Amino acid sequence: MEKKSKRSQQVYTLVVQIGRKDGDGLPDGATGAALMVYASGVDEAEAVRETVAILKQADTAPLDVTGYGTVEEREAEGHEIDEAERELMQRALDENAVIVAQMTPFYGDPGETVH
Repeated sequence: MEKKSKRSQQVYTLVVQIGRKDGDGLPDGATGAALMVYASGVDEAEAVRETVAILKQADTAPLDVTGYGTVEEREAEGHEIDEAERELMQRALDENAVIVAQMTPFYGDPGETVH
């Protein structure tokens, strides 16, 4: 009987756009937000699925997810990653967790163009 090799977990950087939902905890007047997230998974698809599931459990309304890859992929793209960011990524890996590192609320009409 062959043993399946366990695929190792990696941490992926994701940006999730969320809309408004009752109880979402966003500031008054916000129309939504962008969340920078570090999520562990055996691949990016799993990290995205886990992130969306957890955000839904937290009474938010995920609308869109953009993946920026692993730390190695980001470094290859020329991204500068500071020590605090690396610590959060390591925590996500150690705890097999989804860590929201930053939340930026959106204000105004989502379709509005600012000049």
